[in-house]
Amino acid sequence: MTAGSHTPDQLSSVERTLYIGDSTPIRISAGHRLLHHDGKCSQPHGHNYAISVSITGTLSETGWVVDKGDVTDVIDRWDHKFLLESGDPLIDAFEQSGDQNAVVVLDDPPTAEVMSVYLEGALTAALPDRITDISVRVRETAQLCATGDH
Repeated sequence: MTAGSHTPDQLSSVERTLYIGDSTPIRISAGHRLLHHDGKCSQPHGHNYAISVSITGTLSETGWVVDKGDVTDVIDRWDHKFLLESGDPLIDAFEQSGDQNAVVVLDDPPTAEVMSVYLEGALTAALPDRITDISVRVRETAQLCATGDH
């Protein structure tokens, strides 16, 4: 074995952090509204979200923390969807129009902060058990960004 090399068994104990979308974020377009807000955000509107993810875990046999495609598959489920809080009357409107597949219903208001929490949960459920930490940053506008930096 050469200096600095590891056997596959040794790699499985090495922990690394993978950054996806760090300098070039994953982009999705989604609509939402904040049902119980007194300002403009109570009106249906949309954003071009910029999402970046950091994932920490031990390496697979192939030397990866995770496959980038597995991460983008989870995030893309919200691309070109309308994010609504449970109980929002717009949910019924989407169903009546036959566009029920265009809606993602959350138990909480679809703020950037909530989106980061929900995406972290969805990634935790979708990725291998060897992942020890996930942090998702959701940039809604140039002035508003929410993250769960751990």
